[in-house]
Amino acid sequence: MADLIVSTLTQGLIFALLSYGVYITYSVLDFPDLTVDSSFPLGAAVTAILLLQGVNPWVTLLCAAGAGAVAGLCTGLIHVKLKVRDLLAGIITMTALSSINLVLAGSNVTVERAVDTIFTSPLTMALFGDLSLTARKLILSLVLAVVVKLILDLYFRTKSGLLLRATGDNGTLVTTLAQNKGNMKILGVVISNALVALCGAVVCQEQRSYSAVMGIGQVVFGLATVIIGISLIRFFTRSKAAQGLGKVPVLRFLASPKGTMAVLLGSVIYKFCVQIAISAGLPANMLKFITAALFLVVLVIAGRKGEEIIHA
Repeated sequence: MADLIVSTLTQGLIFALLSYGVYITYSVLDFPDLTVDSSFPLGAAVTAILLLQGVNPWVTLLCAAGAGAVAGLCTGLIHVKLKVRDLLAGIITMTALSSINLVLAGSNVTVERAVDTIFTSPLTMALFGDLSLTARKLILSLVLAVVVKLILDLYFRTKSGLLLRATGDNGTLVTTLAQNKGNMKILGVVISNALVALCGAVVCQEQRSYSAVMGIGQVVFGLATVIIGISLIRFFTRSKAAQGLGKVPVLRFLASPKGTMAVLLGSVIYKFCVQIAISAGLPANMLKFITAALFLVVLVIAGRKGEEIIHA
């Protein structure tokens, strides 16, 4: 039971990277980007191929994120420069990437046990060599999720980050500030898909495999985690506990958690919900059905059919 809990927690932390990306497009930018379903396996495909070529596993993460950024750039350019609607731009890129992923890595790739991943690399073994593989996966997943969260929090405080938020809230305001809102949309989609591809890369190294269909339904997962997380945080900030924390200067930051914290919590909670459903007896091949059903339940419970994920 303990191993199952640790494994589920690890999965939730890893997929928080994907949820961060979905949060940027859907919640911050109000950009329904379906590129996610193909940029996720793109990151895994790039990672699998590079690992088999002997490339350092940490370097493969950067390469995968770069590939995802290029995918996001294509979607952004199609939308902004070619004036194609955001939803259709994502569909076009997603469809094209499906073929590109097959050209890069075929339908399936397995990474042999002899090949090092970030969980078995010399650096990781030097730091956590005394721990089990399961423990190393949990620690590194936590580090990656927290580091990316902190970087995003810092970025959203910069001028570029504030403009990105403003683009989703009020594009006219961005224009009056003599800024190009189209370029900000492109930047947001680039960052989003870089994070999604990074998640695919980590999943590939954690599972030691790539599949061309592993991206199906990932945008649904990302949306569900964002809605769950934001709903819980909003409920908490209105509670007496949050009001009490707000009165203590040192603990004031806990009274109003960032949106990225909501996403992180939502990812972990959602993974546990899926695991509970499987443990209750539902077959593993019904995983996508479970994901869709849970998403529907989340939408109904959240109210307003998910509108609250926008501009959170």
